[in-house]
This record gives sequence, structure tokens and C-alpha cells, in this order.
Amino acid sequence: MSTLSSPVRPPADAPRPLYADVNAAVRAAGLMDRRLGPYALHFAFNILGLLAVLSAMVVWRNSWWLIPWAAVLAVVSVQIGFLGHDIAHRQVSRRARTATLLGLVHANLLSGLSYGWWVDKHNAHHAHPNDLETDPDVRAGVLIFDVSQALERRGLAATVTRYQAWFFFPLLTFEAVNLYFAGIRTMVRPGFRYRSTELLLIGLHTLVYLGLVVATMTWQQGLVFVAVHQGLRGLYLGVSFAPNHKGMPVLSTADEADPFLRQVLTSRNIRGGPVVDWALGGLNYQIEHHLFPSMPRANLPRAQVIVRSFCDRDGVPYAESSAPSSYADVVRHLYAVGAPLRLRD
Repeated sequence: MSTLSSPVRPPADAPRPLYADVNAAVRAAGLMDRRLGPYALHFAFNILGLLAVLSAMVVWRNSWWLIPWAAVLAVVSVQIGFLGHDIAHRQVSRRARTATLLGLVHANLLSGLSYGWWVDKHNAHHAHPNDLETDPDVRAGVLIFDVSQALERRGLAATVTRYQAWFFFPLLTFEAVNLYFAGIRTMVRPGFRYRSTELLLIGLHTLVYLGLVVATMTWQQGLVFVAVHQGLRGLYLGVSFAPNHKGMPVLSTADEADPFLRQVLTSRNIRGGPVVDWALGGLNYQIEHHLFPSMPRANLPRAQVIVRSFCDRDGVPYAESSAPSSYADVVRHLYAVGAPLRLRD
């Protein structure tokens, strides 16, 4: 973001690709058409994964061999989250009622997260990514993503910011728990839509989850199982979302006003092929996803070819890196943000 150098700007008189032009090319290629087959396979994988973990808990009752299954459950939990993300973007169904129903099942019942809270938060992020005022993903919190925010820190918060680059990955292990309680805090406020339904579904999720742990493990095993599951789940979520925008520039007023530049310049893609596509839930095509949030995930690789051709034509920077390089960029950015506070010591 602002602590890193901005990408090379195209000349002021250079023609810039309009979002309408890219949109027309994508639609002409049929890339906004529904693709239910891949989502059906994804849903089947998630259900089979849950059944496999449940079977293991029954077969290996009161055994420490259940702990590795907590890692399996972490992977399945995040994959459920990826599918819920696509549902919320109307990639699976265009109908609001169907999308809401599927979203409540995947978010609240299967993941223990508030669907309504997450949709509001995520929509705000998509509207103005990396905007320090309006994007909730870069607002000041435990981690700070801009020097202007860092300079306002005092006391313990300033100490954390000084060394946040070292704390980054350990802190991600708490992300799943943080999302759980953030949603509940929002739901209990008056006027929250579907509050009773969401609270009921999250309560049922929590009851079944903890009930299975208590029924199949000793208390020591249960504590370790929950810690491993939630910790790895948070880490997996974090490493899936963090590379997409962290360390990318805060835009000028002119670039922010351009719908194409607003999404392209603030996003970073991750290379890697089909394995990375699956592991990151298609979020590795972050540029294309931000330009076309309702595009089915399976169509994003083809959309990338079109979007990149427009960027190459008009000299618009297109950020793409390997996963290790992206994580290194994020850590370097966090280190740079904390530098003024270290100099202040």
C-alpha cells in the first residue's frame, strides 16, 4: 500500500481500457454463464470430507489419532467457506432467495460464521478495495496496513505494530475464532436481518461441533483437537486471502474513479495451476474475480487471458506472483509499515 512504491503509471494520454470493453469481451466469450457442474463436485467433496471426519471420530473414539483429523477438518472447513463465498457472489444461483438460503447453510450452519455480517463486510471491500476509509479489510486493527495508521498507535498497540511482520503468521491462527465472534457481535445488534435464524443456525453448529468433540474424546484430546482445527483453519483462511490485496497501492483519486483501474491496480493474482486453483478456491484469480464477482470460478482462467490482453494493450500494471513471493511481499509490507515506530524508539 502507501509504504510501497506505486506501479509504473501509463502516460496520461494513453488510451485506457474501459470496463465496458472488457465486460463486453468477457460476455461475448460466454464466461458469465452458469457452471453448476464444478460447484456440485465441490459440494460433494465437502460433504464427503465431513463424513470422513465424523466416521474417524466414531471409529477412533478417545484416541490421539483423531488429532491429525483436525487438520483434515480444517481443510474441509475452508473449502466450505470458499463455496459459501461463491454462493454469496451469486455464482451458483442468481436468485436472491436461493443464494441466501444456500449461504445461511454454508456460512452459519456448516461454518459457524454469520452470513449477513460477512456479505455486508465483503461487499464493502469489493466496492473500494484498499481504501483506508471504506474497505473494512484494511481498517486499523491488530495489524496495520498503512503508515498513516501506524503513526497513530500508542502503548501496547504500537509495540505490536513495530514487530507485526513477525506476528503475522502466528496471528492468522486466531482468524477463524475472530470471524466467529465478530459475526456474533454484529448479529446481536438491533435491526440485524435474519438475526434469529442466523443465531439459531450458529448455535446449532456450535452445539453439534462441541457435542461431537465431548462425546468422542477425552477433555485433553478435545482441547488439542479444537486448537489444531481452529488454528489451522484460521491460518489457511489467512494465507488464502492475505496475498490478494495486502501490499498493493492505495489509489489516487483519478484511479479510484475508474472502475477498471480501481480493481486491477489494487489486486494481485497468484500463479500455480490447477492445484493452486483448488487450494485457494479460485481467489488466486483476484483481479478477474474483482472485475466480475458473479463469474463462475471455473471461468476465471479464461477471463484472465482477456483481462491481461487489455492490460498489456494499454500499459496497465497487472500484478501476478507465486504464492511464496506474495507472502514475502506481504511480510515486507508489514515490516515497512512498522518502520516509523521502530525509528521512534
